[in-house]
Amino acid sequence: MERRTIGAGALAVGAVGLGCMPMHWAYTGSRQRGDASLRTVHAALDQGSSLLDTADMYGPFTNELLLGRVLRERRADAFVSTKCGLLVGEQHIVANGRPGYVKRACDASLRRLQTDTIDLYQLHRADPEVPVEETWGAMAELVTAGKVRALGLCAVGARAGRRAGVRTGLHDATIRQLERVQQVFPVTAVQAELSVWSPEALESLLPWCAARGVGLLAAMPLGNGFLTGTLTPGQGFERDDLRARHPRFTAEMMAANQPLVVGLRRVAERHGATPAQVALAWVLAQGPQVVPIPGAKRERWARENAGAAGVRLTREDLAAIAALPPAQGSWD
Repeated sequence: MERRTIGAGALAVGAVGLGCMPMHWAYTGSRQRGDASLRTVHAALDQGSSLLDTADMYGPFTNELLLGRVLRERRADAFVSTKCGLLVGEQHIVANGRPGYVKRACDASLRRLQTDTIDLYQLHRADPEVPVEETWGAMAELVTAGKVRALGLCAVGARAGRRAGVRTGLHDATIRQLERVQQVFPVTAVQAELSVWSPEALESLLPWCAARGVGLLAAMPLGNGFLTGTLTPGQGFERDDLRARHPRFTAEMMAANQPLVVGLRRVAERHGATPAQVALAWVLAQGPQVVPIPGAKRERWARENAGAAGVRLTREDLAAIAALPPAQGSWD
């Protein structure tokens, strides 16, 4: 698999990463047997998908523990990205950006991951009660201490913009936050949603990153599974699946958005690929600093996703995808 570099430090990773969240969080069957998840991670690494994206809140904690079992054997093959800043309670998820907490969270993640160094440590969400500069300063001290190689930030503000029906300026809050923390310590990567059915990061966030040598980790590049073409309108989701409460996954909206899948399938047929691989290839085509991190629970999906790195979309392909109708339905 080709490798891409992210950040001013030119950290090298496989062009397609692995989002580990679905193994333990947010999707039906996410608490699958550990051996199935282990095989998935190993399959991704075998294909060159070196960037493993997790967070302490996934489980919570069980996702990092799982990756620790892999890293104990294959640390040299992996680029580990984890996150801090969110605490999972019985009723709510709350932000915690206090410097002392951030340092303790890092030490706990290192123990669970069974590694001495985290390659990319990301702030999952800023704490509204703590100036983001203070949180970021504590994270920078972790780099100085050798516990972390580089720092990243997860995009904020997009959900509020969608609720308000605003398409332009969707990532303005994220950019303002990025500019604040850049004054404290360099940002290596930003994680934000980017897909054929959610392209808003192209408006301002990706240009901001490209102008500053900051990598963009494209979260949910398969539209929560919709762009794979394996979901059918009207199919049900279990209560523990985030799509059960997602307005775009009602039967009506899934039917309305089928033209996106049909269009991706047409392009895929020309390449002997799958709609999922074309959707990921589209993300890869948005810039050399963009690394999609599709989630996968099963070994075969990890292998299929990795194969997207070998799909080269033509200008005609990209034009055909650009001509597809925008996704229908609010986001949340």
